[in-house]
Amino acid sequence: MPAMNAMTRRQALRTFAGLVGTPAILAATARQTSRSTQIPSWSTELRRLTPDIYAYTQASGPGVDNASLSNAGLIVGPETMLAIDTLGPPVHAKAFRAAATQATGKRFGRVVNTHHHRDHTNGNYLYVPLEIVAHEYCREATIAQGIPSRPYEDRPQWQEGISELKVAPATTTIAGPVTYRYGELEVQLIPNAPAHTWGDLMVYLPQRRLLFAGDIAFTYVTPPAHNGHVTKWIEAIDRIMKMDVDVIVPGHGPVGSKSQLADTRAYLDLIANEARKRYAMGMSPGRAAADIDLGRFANWTNPERTAWNMVRLYAEFNGSITPATNTQAQDQAVAEYQQVRRENRR
Repeated sequence: MPAMNAMTRRQALRTFAGLVGTPAILAATARQTSRSTQIPSWSTELRRLTPDIYAYTQASGPGVDNASLSNAGLIVGPETMLAIDTLGPPVHAKAFRAAATQATGKRFGRVVNTHHHRDHTNGNYLYVPLEIVAHEYCREATIAQGIPSRPYEDRPQWQEGISELKVAPATTTIAGPVTYRYGELEVQLIPNAPAHTWGDLMVYLPQRRLLFAGDIAFTYVTPPAHNGHVTKWIEAIDRIMKMDVDVIVPGHGPVGSKSQLADTRAYLDLIANEARKRYAMGMSPGRAAADIDLGRFANWTNPERTAWNMVRLYAEFNGSITPATNTQAQDQAVAEYQQVRRENRR
């Protein structure tokens, strides 16, 4: 990576602009001042989307740390139900399970994991010995990540039942599309990876024009490429945009549509383009994250995740990206991002 040496940011911008021959474009992006938009708050609820499909969202909104406040889904068949993700801490996982049972009076028969992250799979243990279906990479990664020694230690309100947590990986894995039927309802499982992870799986209900996108979609929440592939993630979104879909349940945030998914894409596209310029300038990932004007995405929750995303993008640019997470590099990037932000506020 080129070194910055004593070059100022303005000099570097001018130098890079001269190299690529587009000074007007680069200057415009450097001056980007799009006003950030206010984001809403949303509630924890089991929302009935159609007579046989529910989305479970967890409350969040402006200024809320959305980490582990993920969504889940429910498909109701004539005899049994399908759970789409199982949430993270036991208090959340049990609340979803209880709400689903109370709303339908039916038992669960199968679980689908959209990817391996703990806020989507920790609750799997509550469903054993039912069939748990996931992408083949998701099973491997669920086993590898295990359960941390002190899960959610910074959230005392989430500690009830925490000692119960145990790894419950997928019992059935898929590498390509699979279709189930719940009565007359067709339920398609569609791998769409790499994107947010190397094992992303979507649940598509073509008769309802409805998609559970997992963490390929974030609404009002900064998308984290903790171990994702940002440019492939954009391609995954483009594939969804070509599908016959009206309603999209994101992995985090309120239920939306292609309009909200387009916002996820716009954020990823913005940081990918801006990261490449700063990578060429030799700017570190954390400083690059702090330097980028996020415009209308500045008020999305957890903005520090942009520093994680810089690490992943830089790995793309230098050809070193793998499915594994470089936790040390990402932690360092976040620390630098926060330090630069503090300095800029003085």
